[in-house]
Formats: sequence, C-alpha cells, structure tokens
Amino acid sequence: MSSELQSKLDYVNAYRENRLKAAREIIENKDYFDELVSISFSPSDKNNHKACWILEFVSYEKLIWLQPHLDFLFENLKHLKEESSLRPIAKVIQLLVKSHYTKDENDIFLSEENLQNCIEASFDWLINDTKVATKAYSIRTLYLLGNHYDWIHPELQIILNKDYADHSAAYKAVAKEVLKKIK
Repeated sequence: MSSELQSKLDYVNAYRENRLKAAREIIENKDYFDELVSISFSPSDKNNHKACWILEFVSYEKLIWLQPHLDFLFENLKHLKEESSLRPIAKVIQLLVKSHYTKDENDIFLSEENLQNCIEASFDWLINDTKVATKAYSIRTLYLLGNHYDWIHPELQIILNKDYADHSAAYKAVAKEVLKKIK
C-alpha cells in the first residue's frame, strides 16, 4: 500500500514550481521528512529522484533536519547512480559540508566517517561519467574539504587540470574558479 507521501510524490514533476510546492508541504508537515530521506536513498523506489529533488529544496530552509539522518545519508551515497538523483544530493552534500565548517550554533556536525564518505563520493562523482552539475557541486565540496584535509587540493588540482579540455564551458568555469582559489 502506498503511503501518503508516495501518493504526493506520484504527482511531482520536474517543473521548479511543482518541486517547490512539494517541498513546502514537507516543511509544513515535518512528519513526512523521515520517509522523504528514506525514499531519497532507496534507488529502487520509483519516486527516488523526485524525493531527492524535494530533499534539496527542503535542505535550503531546514538543513538541520538532516542531522539525525547523517550517518544513513553518507553511508548510502554510494548506492545512488541515477543522474536525476545525484545532482540534487550533490547539492545537499555541498550545503552540509559548508554548514559543518561554519561557526554557528545551528550548523551541522559531520563525523569523521561522514566526511570520509563525502570525500569518496565527491571524488567518484567527479571522475566518473556524471553530468556537469553533479561534477560542479563535487568540485566545490572538495574545495571546501581541501581547506581541512591537506591532500585534497593537490588531488583535485590534478583531476581538474587533466580533465579541463574535455568538458563543457560550465565545467571549465567552475574548474577555473576553484583552481584559482587553490593557487
């Protein structure tokens, strides 16, 4: 039997307004959030990508809601393969890492294991055949992480310099921006 959230997800489409409306419903009814996270990391679920889209929009306003789910989220990153799920999750990861390294009482705390899973997933997305948006979020996430892990910036620099010529203008713009910051 389909849950109420699953029924709502059936009607979500890629239009931004539609995704925002669904995210607003989750924000107004936090009871759906745990299931949303679960569906987002269940690649076999028919609504997986839709849940990821909505999770991204919810995260802009309620990132702290993810705190109790972080171990689950980071342990399951490796199971996501579909580009329509990867892009929004790569953005959520970027938001989480950024929040972890800011000094505010409402910020996210990531464990060392969470950070290691994040580094692994971000490098995987960067070097594998994912679309440019996922790569761009991964590059920015790895840049942030490289400010705290000495080995990341040199590795990131090698990959960006090696792959620069083979990618789109959007990839090149992000790569150029990050390479400039690294130097």
